[in-house]
Amino acid sequence: MTFEELGIDPRCLKLLKQQRISEPTAVQAKAIPVACEGRDVVAVAQTGTGKTLAFGLPALTRLQQGKRGRNRMLVLTPTRELAQQVYKVLDEFGRALRLHVTCIYGGAGMDRQTKALLRGVDIVVATPGRLLDHMARGNVRFDHLQVLVLDEADRMLDMGFMPDIRRIVKTLPEQRQTLLFSATFPKEIQSMANTIQRDPARIEIGMVAPARAIRQGVYTVASAGKLGLLTDLLRKPEARSTLVFLRTKHRTDRVAKALSKAGFKAQAIHGGRSQGQRERAIEGFRKGRFEVLVATDVAARGLDVQGITHVINYDIPGSTDDYIHRIGRTARASADGDAITFVCPEDYLALGSIEKALGKPLPRADWEGAVHVVSGGQAPRKGTQGRRSQRPRPAGGRRVTARRGRPQRAAAR
Repeated sequence: MTFEELGIDPRCLKLLKQQRISEPTAVQAKAIPVACEGRDVVAVAQTGTGKTLAFGLPALTRLQQGKRGRNRMLVLTPTRELAQQVYKVLDEFGRALRLHVTCIYGGAGMDRQTKALLRGVDIVVATPGRLLDHMARGNVRFDHLQVLVLDEADRMLDMGFMPDIRRIVKTLPEQRQTLLFSATFPKEIQSMANTIQRDPARIEIGMVAPARAIRQGVYTVASAGKLGLLTDLLRKPEARSTLVFLRTKHRTDRVAKALSKAGFKAQAIHGGRSQGQRERAIEGFRKGRFEVLVATDVAARGLDVQGITHVINYDIPGSTDDYIHRIGRTARASADGDAITFVCPEDYLALGSIEKALGKPLPRADWEGAVHVVSGGQAPRKGTQGRRSQRPRPAGGRRVTARRGRPQRAAAR
């Protein structure tokens, strides 16, 4: 199937060709024709599958008819980073159709946003909290809304935005098209979909699992040895652009500073940094000025940077969904990539839950560093400090080798 067969505006087709996007992804091929018919849509597809164009192209095609500048489309996203990403895509295509787009998010000045909203635009991309601020001040109304998009709905659930979403939806016209996109579809999202949509078309793209191009692996390591292992991996020539995930803001800052002192071009990003700091860190990482971005889960969804070679879970994620979304930052746009998770003895239960959900064990290797750690919770062995060991390759799978610091492809891949 080609984009020409999907019924989208010819000016969008021209721009797609200029961007060398020739074939729709699976979610685009299924969602665009249905959305072009005006139906509500629930699309469940993992991050990195092209969901922005899946809802953007049919909506833009619809909006190019009718009066301009009346806030006819609203896209709600969970994070500032995702709002900016969606805005950039829609703004580029919107310009081709002479549609105006604005981006509303917290951490930035209100004045410029207020002026854009009062002037009137066609498409508003917003985070829920900041949008409610503008609505309370009377800066924006959606009397003429035609299309509502909830992007990364499960993430908005995780971040506690559901009450805000319901407050916003209550102010919107009932006669509208509602497009809901999510990487997972928990009961709470299903319940919300039942109340805000009318007979939606349900689209699911495969199982929610990591992309096959991601080489996954586990290092068992003592907590005290994590920083040594991380620096060892980052010194490998193949680790050209690495995203490192931690649980807390304080530890994120601490690890980023330690890496900088060790000579790496590293920056930290988390909810405690100012919007300007976050934008500069992401842009620097995108352009290669920084080779390492150390982040909390604020960057797990919505961070769309091409060419990330490695994702390292310095701290094991709290759920399988978080694991999938973290490692989904690599192996994008037909590339491949490595995802490495550091596991301490106290993490074995969490690792087991992730492996059970994935339906397979993850290949692993021991890294002793300052203290030797043996998989299975055995006590440290004396006289083994500072050495590295390798575990046997799992049957039919791959292993992570401490020598190369990256998972090896299975021979039967």
